[in-house]
Amino acid sequence: MRLLRALLRSVSPATIPQQVDFYCRFSPSPLSMKQFLDFGSDNACEKTSFMFLRQELPVRLANIMKEISLLPDNLLKTPSVQLVQSWYVQSLQEILDFKDKSPEDPEAVSCFTDTVITIRNRHNDVIPTMAQGVIEYKDHYGVDPVTSQNVQYFLDRFFMSRISIRMLLNQHTLLFGGKVKVNPAHPKHIGSIDPKCSVVEVIKDGYENAKTLCDLYYMSSPELVLEEQNVKSPEQAMQVVYVPSHLYYMVFELFKNAMRATMEHHADQGTYPPIHVHVTLGNEDLTVKAGFGYGLPISRLYAQYFQGNLKLYSLEGYGTDAVIFIKALSTESVERLPVYNKSTWRHYTANHEADDWCVPSSEPKDMTTFRSI
Repeated sequence: MRLLRALLRSVSPATIPQQVDFYCRFSPSPLSMKQFLDFGSDNACEKTSFMFLRQELPVRLANIMKEISLLPDNLLKTPSVQLVQSWYVQSLQEILDFKDKSPEDPEAVSCFTDTVITIRNRHNDVIPTMAQGVIEYKDHYGVDPVTSQNVQYFLDRFFMSRISIRMLLNQHTLLFGGKVKVNPAHPKHIGSIDPKCSVVEVIKDGYENAKTLCDLYYMSSPELVLEEQNVKSPEQAMQVVYVPSHLYYMVFELFKNAMRATMEHHADQGTYPPIHVHVTLGNEDLTVKAGFGYGLPISRLYAQYFQGNLKLYSLEGYGTDAVIFIKALSTESVERLPVYNKSTWRHYTANHEADDWCVPSSEPKDMTTFRSI
């Protein structure tokens, strides 16, 4: 950390590559849900958040910026990827402008909060813009299996990094970005975290909004059958410490895909089976199971961000079960962050050898032609 504070010179656009090389040598510091909660509820201090973010944000930004630079040249040259790169360069530069500012200077701390809000807004369209860049690249150059594997590896890490950076930006913004420190719409929230997140209510909200879209497109929609089981406290409603917007994104995307699959698969029948959702809260994990869905990669990343997961189980002729796992204990809900290191570098630069599993032929060989070895 002393080394991290050693840069004393001012930052200019020309020195940004040097700053990326410097800060990417540090690993991000993952935070637990409990740490987010404790800081926001008991020890919320804008100066402390300022000092942490001006050190942590450059590390998280630089780690993923280094990986962006390892993408294929033709992908880097697409207008969309260049735009995303420019956003990251500008944001890193703006954060580093505060490295010499005193936390005891109220004006500097306030200005930092304004900058955090600007950065958050600047990165609103990162996901669709990066996705557009990949589409532009595939349309012009096509993708071989190795490149496709590397790009997918990058996208998973890039979007996970984006989720983590946005989490830090949102927490600081929601806690210190307005004159009123309590969100009138969600007075019990700690930043973007709800200490008593009602899982069932979020699921119902996601269903209703997906249902509205389904009704508009198909003129009908499947009903919801929701079952819940609270193993910890059977008589109480299910509540966990979580980010409602993350959970909402997951269930909303799954409901959209589940509804589409249901409507199209049963279009000739005129009747549509309901979507079954089972919610189970155990001592350590929360499980949400939705039937007949396909799921999306980013939904899985949201689940994995705090050490959870999203898995799909398909049965031909039946459908697909999507299962969301969430850590029920705030101490175990720790950020899952990508880090740039030699292993990461080798993944992008090493030539992948041939597959060491045989590929079955289209026609089985005549067993009588086999010779003993």
